[in-house]
Amino acid sequence: MTEKSWDRVPIDAQSIDAPLSQAAVFLVVTVNNEPAALATVCSALDGLDDLVKTVGFRDLSAKLSCIAGIGHDFWNRLGLDKRPQELKPFAPIHGAVHTAPATPGDLLFHIRSERTDVCFEFERILLDTLGASVTVIDEVSGFRYFDARDLLGFVDGTANPTGRDLPASALVGQEDEEFAGGSYVVVQKYLHNMSAWAQTPTPEQEAIIGRTKIDNIELDDDDAPRKSHKSLATIVDADGNEHDILRDNMPFGRPGQREFGTYFIGYSRYLWVIEKMLQRMYIGDPPGAYDRLLDFSTPHTGITFFAPARPMLEELVQAAQKQLATADPAASTGDAT
Repeated sequence: MTEKSWDRVPIDAQSIDAPLSQAAVFLVVTVNNEPAALATVCSALDGLDDLVKTVGFRDLSAKLSCIAGIGHDFWNRLGLDKRPQELKPFAPIHGAVHTAPATPGDLLFHIRSERTDVCFEFERILLDTLGASVTVIDEVSGFRYFDARDLLGFVDGTANPTGRDLPASALVGQEDEEFAGGSYVVVQKYLHNMSAWAQTPTPEQEAIIGRTKIDNIELDDDDAPRKSHKSLATIVDADGNEHDILRDNMPFGRPGQREFGTYFIGYSRYLWVIEKMLQRMYIGDPPGAYDRLLDFSTPHTGITFFAPARPMLEELVQAAQKQLATADPAASTGDAT
């Protein structure tokens, strides 16, 4: 990880390498069609870094951060003449047994902090700023569960890249120079059948996940008749190079509603890496030998975004604002009716 002084100043917006946190909010919205709505959203995105500082400075130890991701369709609506090379809508995957659906989403706000109240306050002010310009599609409050476990009882995120490996795995490089430092983001909200999982013997759970449950030791399943979730989610290219992604999955739930889930969020230098991972999970390797975790965990959303680096986000927003001003001077200030 690059050297940061986050104990002295608030974390910059769009800092994908910010620390994984104890709490998070995953906020997905669509942007309404009126020109004034576009102007309001652009203004909010332009002020995102200031908002992080406004709220985050109240308690620097809370390490507030926020990453905004832009969806393919909204990118088109902004009228920008350049885009990340791989950005496209989430493609639904239809396996023989399980399906990964595609759902709407123009903007993702991934809000992280050590304190739930700080996440709440940031989201509250952000939504007040966005006002009627957006419609909330999904809002999930996640929490770190014991020693980074999911609600199924297994440690989640063990294979995350660290140190110098993090940028190489999660941040676009010189292959798409204009968008270097940004990241492709895929989100899926999974709900778990906890009753069925609880009735599954621990050795079978471990074979499904690919790790021991208590001490998180990786299992060798090369000779197993069915690949584990761990193996199916490991992506190796034709040259034998393994490609990692940065996961910041969070458990969430409402016991009173019998809702228990995992919010999957993956940041990747290359979108194709996550796409191939999901194909292996749902189609199987070989085809038909799908990820058995899907028998217990059902996806309810699926959306792709691109999170630009902060300077690029500012440049994109300013370009969009100029276009709005040219098309409709009233709309550019949010005064259109």
